[in-house]
Amino acid sequence: MLIAVGLLGIVVPVLPGLVLVLGAVLLWAAQVSSALGWWVFAVSAVLYGAGVALQYLVPGRRMRRAGVGTVTLAVAVVLGIVGFFVVPVIGGVLGFVLGIYLVEQGRQRDRAAAWAATRAALRGVALSMGIELLAGLAIATTWVVGVLAS
Repeated sequence: MLIAVGLLGIVVPVLPGLVLVLGAVLLWAAQVSSALGWWVFAVSAVLYGAGVALQYLVPGRRMRRAGVGTVTLAVAVVLGIVGFFVVPVIGGVLGFVLGIYLVEQGRQRDRAAAWAATRAALRGVALSMGIELLAGLAIATTWVVGVLAS
């Protein structure tokens, strides 16, 4: 059940989804207390590490290529956090998008360029979420194989 909640937390970014999925596998491995259980956890931890690394490297490189800088993303994340508390559920996304647009509008003084940078950042966020979801599904699949093998 915790794995399903973790996967849902990846899609609806309220919970630390990937951490919950890995934590669920750790709890299972501790409960099973066998070599197979710990091997499943070790493989899951490697998948977790790979997923986290790819989640930041791949979209970040694409956004930098599109001209979206680190400062822009930092401001957007801060506004996303503020937006999450001001407008429940969708405020985080609205704040993030608005943050990118406003910073790029101020930096470039061109609405079309600011919107292009915002779209590139949104594609990067979607790619990051997709990578995290794939890592979570790979961990869940590893756990299912471990359960069936034990």
